[in-house]
Amino acid sequence: MGNLLCCVQVDQSTVAIKETFGRFDEVLEPGCHCLPWFLGSQLAGHLTLRLQQLDVRCETKTKDNVFVNVVASIQYRALSHKASDAFYKLSNTKGQIQAYVFDVIRASVPKLNLDDAFEQKNEIAKAVEDELEKAMSAYGYEIVQTLIVDIEPDERVKRAMNEINAAARMRVAANEKAEAEKILQIKRAEGEAEAKYLAGLGIARQRQAIVDGLRDSVLGFSVNVPGTTAKDVMDMVLVTQYFDTMKEIGATSKASTVFIPHGPGAVRDVATQIRDGLLQGSQHNTS
Repeated sequence: MGNLLCCVQVDQSTVAIKETFGRFDEVLEPGCHCLPWFLGSQLAGHLTLRLQQLDVRCETKTKDNVFVNVVASIQYRALSHKASDAFYKLSNTKGQIQAYVFDVIRASVPKLNLDDAFEQKNEIAKAVEDELEKAMSAYGYEIVQTLIVDIEPDERVKRAMNEINAAARMRVAANEKAEAEKILQIKRAEGEAEAKYLAGLGIARQRQAIVDGLRDSVLGFSVNVPGTTAKDVMDMVLVTQYFDTMKEIGATSKASTVFIPHGPGAVRDVATQIRDGLLQGSQHNTS
């Protein structure tokens, strides 16, 4: 019905190309237009002005000879004031854009190592965008945004990279664990040394207290019992300690068999050894 009345409708975000006897006439904006077909006017086609996206997958290799698939996402649209160029100059817009993307990526990525390619995705995208903007503006298209959305190396390369990363992390963890064990051993050794030092002080104080007690006992006994000497008192104390020790060994249920010399001579030998030790200790303290 519209054709019979010579009227055509152009939708929003779309322009129409009007020809007269096969020659470009004008660009029809969205709305209703009169198109007298009997005067040779006709619509050659429509051109959308909406933002379009093209995903391009390009296989190339890096400087360290690793083959990767680079996925680029190109967002573009036709310019309304250059609609005739966009309609007539290109027959395959997506194929043209894809060719430029291939050219730039295969010229940029081989200059980079694999790790650098991941780090410089923005630089690669900027190079692709600059080249596309310069080339496609002549055909009536605007490049809105160019993104490198993915860089995919071979699956075996990805596994190797993950293994290298895992090995590096395990090495760091092993170093940290060894350092922690070293600190524990140092602290344990310091604690044992401090414990032994304090135990030595305790034993020294215990022996000093025993010597002081014996000395006070000998002096007190000599004063209260006239005619006794210090030697007599010491011998009596030692005999008492000797029999007390024998009693404790025999009374305990968990005592092991102990073979010791027994008899008056043994007591005399013990007394002589203790007396000599006390005398040596006294001489050492005075010196």
